[in-house]
Amino acid sequence: MKLLPVAEARARMLAAVSALPAETVAIADSIGRVLAEDVTAVRDQPPFPASAMDGWAVRAADTPGVLRIVGESAAGHGHDGEVGAGEAVRIFTGAAVPAGCDAVVIQEDAQRDGETVRVPETPTGHHVRPAGGDFQAGAALLAKGVTMDPWRLSLAAAAGRAELSVARRPRVALFSTGEEIVEAPAVPGPFQIYDSGSRALAALIAGWGAQVSRAKPVRDDLDATIQALRDAEGDLVVTVGGASVGDHDLVRGAAEALGLELRVASVNVRPGKPTFFGVLGDGRRLLGLPGNPASALVCAELFLRPLVRAFQGADPASRTTTARLAAALPANGSREHWMRAGLSVEDGVVTVRPYRDQDSSLVSVFAAADALLGRPAGASAAEAGAVVEVLPLPRA
Repeated sequence: MKLLPVAEARARMLAAVSALPAETVAIADSIGRVLAEDVTAVRDQPPFPASAMDGWAVRAADTPGVLRIVGESAAGHGHDGEVGAGEAVRIFTGAAVPAGCDAVVIQEDAQRDGETVRVPETPTGHHVRPAGGDFQAGAALLAKGVTMDPWRLSLAAAAGRAELSVARRPRVALFSTGEEIVEAPAVPGPFQIYDSGSRALAALIAGWGAQVSRAKPVRDDLDATIQALRDAEGDLVVTVGGASVGDHDLVRGAAEALGLELRVASVNVRPGKPTFFGVLGDGRRLLGLPGNPASALVCAELFLRPLVRAFQGADPASRTTTARLAAALPANGSREHWMRAGLSVEDGVVTVRPYRDQDSSLVSVFAAADALLGRPAGASAAEAGAVVEVLPLPRA
């Protein structure tokens, strides 16, 4: 099998994926969905000059002075008519500044006396939010391909949108393989372990905006594996385990029986070398991940997340950044290495320290990590303080 560099393997996978059709949803249901349209402002926000404070709307040219109170402007209920020389209007935060006024005096700086109010000198525009100060009609507010979150929802709502066009959620079918895997709460046999990898993957996939269905583990039997692949309904099928070429690794053979067109046979990465990708005879995409939990989760970040994003028309680019090594690292081997690591901030500098034990079976190490530290294939030794590539792992 040809070992492909991570970037090339990812590019080959993404080349086999295109954005799914759009659908219209209520704006309240758009969180976590990817926009399939641009959102543009149809009017100014605010649509009128508005007061930023409770106080008095005045003409700056009339200040300082004693002004006659001629009305009130509250949020949703403006003052009719134009304010003339020597006049003032009681105004509240968010209310429209009456015609003729160009400043607001905050109530703490004014002294009311019956039907008049004494105000200090006030410059033009004081405490006035201009019309269109947030955005103007025709402005591009949200671009196609962004993922909706509560803050973006607020912006779309401010633009008057009740519905949004979003990409259909990709359907991902997920299952593990192996005689050693048992699903809790079943009692494992003396040579079995609980299935942890697919549970974590299901949560990740859902968090990336897809609909995920997780089937029960499949035993090491070719016919059973073929049937599990045949029954897996989705745009993308993800298997965990059985991805290599050992006597008990049956996923590739089962996929070949269903017309697999292999696009990526193996990846020059640690952990995760057996990862493969192809297209089944009926058009479903298949991503085969290694069975060791760390291998599966690392390759999910490197390959599965970009695929799920691409199905939604979102940017599949990696979310890597840089940090400085907290301690020296020896030279890397021939495979690109993504190490579980911890991030910290020391004297305002983001530093990263890989965990000592990188065994791909250790779930506890992944649970403690908040980043993956990437080292290129054949990288030379790096001293403490060297700048390295890191992929942050979101933590609550």
